[in-house]
Amino acid sequence: MPKQFSLARRFTVFALMMATLSGCNLVVMSPSGDIAAQQRDLIVISTILMLVIIVPVLFLTLFFAWRYRQSNTAAKYDPEWHHSTGLEVIIWSAPLAIIIALGAITWVSTHKLDPYRPLDRIDAARPVTEAVKPITVEVVALDWKWLFFYPDYGIATVNEMAAPVDVPINFKLTASSVMNAFYVPALAGMIYTMPGMETKLHAVINKAGEYEGLSSNYSGDGFSHMRFKFHGVDQAGFDAWVARVKQNGTALNRDAYLKLEKPSTKEPVRYYATVENGLYEAVLNMCAREGQMCMKDMMHIDMMGGAGKESHDNKAKLEHDNRHTAEEAPAATFPETGNAARSEEPAEGIDERQEEPATMNHDAHQSH
Repeated sequence: MPKQFSLARRFTVFALMMATLSGCNLVVMSPSGDIAAQQRDLIVISTILMLVIIVPVLFLTLFFAWRYRQSNTAAKYDPEWHHSTGLEVIIWSAPLAIIIALGAITWVSTHKLDPYRPLDRIDAARPVTEAVKPITVEVVALDWKWLFFYPDYGIATVNEMAAPVDVPINFKLTASSVMNAFYVPALAGMIYTMPGMETKLHAVINKAGEYEGLSSNYSGDGFSHMRFKFHGVDQAGFDAWVARVKQNGTALNRDAYLKLEKPSTKEPVRYYATVENGLYEAVLNMCAREGQMCMKDMMHIDMMGGAGKESHDNKAKLEHDNRHTAEEAPAATFPETGNAARSEEPAEGIDERQEEPATMNHDAHQSH
């Protein structure tokens, strides 16, 4: 009776585990976009190739343990055995063949699935033709929300985006402060976003539906809630979505962007019916705030050999790291001098009338 009870309990636990797994949405292995589907196939092929070695090794391990057990007196005992040419050929040729196969697949897939490479097909049966016009989406990773620009339609959204089915999407991505990662598992692989830089991603959604997008790179307190909805709809549904954004949205200018840029969590979906010209370029070049020097201008100055002594006047224009603070942050520790950090008062025990040594004055003049 206890044995039957134990078997019934194990069966119940197994049934509960299977029921739990059946409710999982394995979107990575069942994607809705062609790029994600090709990446899924790459995972499957690589796994099968590795199992070609793993499965025989596991089987032979169990077989040898059973075949050459101590109680099996019929097994051949040869303590002087040390080499087998046939066995060596099998041991080395099989892994070598798998490495060559994986190397070839990796080489082809690395170029074919390059996120910067424009799409050459809608799916396995339909190539991209000149009649197919892609849409452009400019993405900004904020703290901790996603901002999407649609330059072809003059709109923008927060934490929600949409795209028509079977239409290539050209993503341009950047970030406002820290490094992040844009990821829609049903659409394509993740792509990093970095401030002052622009990355690109080309993808297409092949099935209508609502999909989850997220940040897959830790970026601070609100990281776990940095998610958005991606809607794959037909062309009519996409046109209706654009019309809804224009009807219910507000204006997105630089002042509105600077307020939106401040860190916040669980930000609701927002619509912007109009977008100030050049706002995404200003965000990309880290000069959305008035008075800041754009990255492209700074790089141009560096390319021309620098600005010389006049560059001292550019210091205020290059302050990008204090965008989110109204006042200077306090020091982490209290200095040993006895004064507060960055204090203008002289250190304890030091006479401010005391002249600096001549060597120090000489070095200071030289450094100036």
